[in-house]
Amino acid sequence: MSTYIVGDLHGCYDQLKLLLRQVSFNPVKDTLWCTGDLVCRGSKSLDVLCFLFSLGDKVKIVLGNHDLYLLSVYYGINDNKIDDGITDILKYKDAKILMSWLRKQPLLQINEEKKIIMSHAGIYPKWNMKKLVSNARKVELILSSKDYLSFLSLLYANNVHNIIEDSIEFNSLRFIVNTFTRMRYLFPNGNLNMVCKQSPSFSTLPLQPWFSIKNNIFKEYSVFFGHWSSLLNKNLPNNIFGLDTGCCWGNKLSMICVENRTFFYQSCSMNK
Repeated sequence: MSTYIVGDLHGCYDQLKLLLRQVSFNPVKDTLWCTGDLVCRGSKSLDVLCFLFSLGDKVKIVLGNHDLYLLSVYYGINDNKIDDGITDILKYKDAKILMSWLRKQPLLQINEEKKIIMSHAGIYPKWNMKKLVSNARKVELILSSKDYLSFLSLLYANNVHNIIEDSIEFNSLRFIVNTFTRMRYLFPNGNLNMVCKQSPSFSTLPLQPWFSIKNNIFKEYSVFFGHWSSLLNKNLPNNIFGLDTGCCWGNKLSMICVENRTFFYQSCSMNK
């Protein structure tokens, strides 16, 4: 029985299937975890969703910012202005079933036995474990409730670059969503910077990547995340793994076996 964690798929269905073939993935005994951003950019987002849906409880997913974007388009909150590889989903006969399933996926996955945590963008370093879990559940409950349309509408009401945590309920919820799905850099005061996407190998002062700020969670758990493709899983602290390696940008799809920490890769370009 193995647990595999794969990076951001972005509609790269063929590469996912080849990667799973490499490890002889068996859904009867194995489990697949996905770091979010299942859709957009790649050409086979519908195939990705249908396949993951078919795995039932043998797949563990967290929502990414592109997954939330898809939900907002499907429910009429955003326009599909750039046709970001999701038109097939919107026209799919069972789209309602897929979208209902997708919006009920969590922002955070934890396995206490294996001591692993997964979220799309990472772990906000100023939260302890209790606050991390409770904040994730706040948003998950709303997305699963009858109020999900109002919440998505408010979430996309405006777009600001620097997201601040405060006590106003809506701002607090939006901050939670952004920490789990869009976070990369923090200002020294803990506010999120939503602009800088480059690798920390370049000078980004005074901004700090979230994983460079101490948190006891990082000592107790291995943290797996996606979202930040320019990292390429390089120069990260021990026990922190960035699995988005830019397959949709022509690079590769990455996956790790949790039990033995073995990495597997599938190039974006394939011989068919």
